[in-house]
Amino acid sequence: RFRVYRDSTDFFRIEYGDILILENVPYLIRHNAKEGRFGLDDEVKFWVKRAIDLNTGETKIIKLVFYEKFMAHIGGIDFECFRSPRKEARILKLVRDHRHFMHGYSVHDDQDNIVRVLDIIYGDTLANHVRNKGSEMTHEKYFYEEFPTILDNYILCAEAIRFLHERGEKHGDIRRDHILIDRDNGVYRWIDFDYNFRHRENIYGYDLFGLGNVLMYLAGMGDALIHELRDRQHPAFATLKEEDVNVVFNNRIANLKKLYPYIPDSLNRVPLHFSKGAKVFYDHTLQLLDDLKEARQDMN
Repeated sequence: RFRVYRDSTDFFRIEYGDILILENVPYLIRHNAKEGRFGLDDEVKFWVKRAIDLNTGETKIIKLVFYEKFMAHIGGIDFECFRSPRKEARILKLVRDHRHFMHGYSVHDDQDNIVRVLDIIYGDTLANHVRNKGSEMTHEKYFYEEFPTILDNYILCAEAIRFLHERGEKHGDIRRDHILIDRDNGVYRWIDFDYNFRHRENIYGYDLFGLGNVLMYLAGMGDALIHELRDRQHPAFATLKEEDVNVVFNNRIANLKKLYPYIPDSLNRVPLHFSKGAKVFYDHTLQLLDDLKEARQDMN
């Protein structure tokens, strides 16, 4: 016996072993997804289900409708952020042939909720990939041997965000754990674009700050945290100034060259655009990409 649902509005009721029927396709519900951000590995996302398409036998991720809002504050600018299933459905259609995004499609349940059915990407997050490298080698070894390839792939990810921006869309939740490295082919792929945000001055600003934060993490082989430098009595700690820190996360260092003097000036200038001392921020992904490509050439 199975409990069968055609209405996904109350996603808490839909549990392991239930059947969810979406546009006449039956899905066997397995586990809820879990949040992997900032160590919250046990925080259950009840609106995201792992399921089996009983017509094909394929395992899918099903994202049910869940609304939430919050305010983000970046460089003195306020952004109203909210979840938009309709936006994610639009983008899934837009990127269905783009290799640097997750793939899937949207369907409607019997109450017209927009449900997204996603293909599973098997692979690790970019955050874990870099974290594992950091446990194996020094930063200098990482920077010369591993980071060039990572930067090449990051530039392709930034190009993918430009693809969205040029079509009037935004990712909305750019984070280092929202890039998965596809185990089958090594391609870096963006996931989770159901967040949207409102801001009158630059509708792409929130995405750009996200790209900057990801770059700092990649170039630094992890977050360069002020308290860790202090505790380790790092010689660079005494040289740090207020303008050297990340404009959003004030405990992170943006001026990485103070820690790693071998980083080229052209590369270091990019995260400085996301620092507290920045006089000018990027307005468009094209500007960021131009600087990244110049920096990449200087690393050859």
